[in-house]
Amino acid sequence: MKPLNISRALRAALFSFALIGTAGIARADIKDYEFKLVEPTVAVGKDKIVTVQLVSKKTGKPVPDAVIFATRLDMAPDGMPEMATKIVREPGGGPGSYRFKAAFGMEGRWLLSLGAKVQGETGTVESKLVITAQK
Repeated sequence: MKPLNISRALRAALFSFALIGTAGIARADIKDYEFKLVEPTVAVGKDKIVTVQLVSKKTGKPVPDAVIFATRLDMAPDGMPEMATKIVREPGGGPGSYRFKAAFGMEGRWLLSLGAKVQGETGTVESKLVITAQK
């Protein structure tokens, strides 16, 4: 074989190995994850617990060990975004479950905004969930 043909064959083989090597890597998109409310209603009052689950849309399985770095709870769905309340992360819950304690000062719809990082993924999972506070 001529040196030029050997060089072409070697490049073609390396290119093929590179394609085969990346074909087996399946990466998830950050849009493949979502937060879901465990219970969409809560009683009006102080120190109420809200539990959400972070799940994979593809498998439906809970996603543990996410790093939640942004939380906000306000009454934006009822036209009062300035009516915000403090929300604190609470320990406990099963894998993929995340618990928060908050004061729901009045009846109505409250918007829970979350931002989280999923281990091994780039990007941020952002979610806005509506919770109804009732007496």
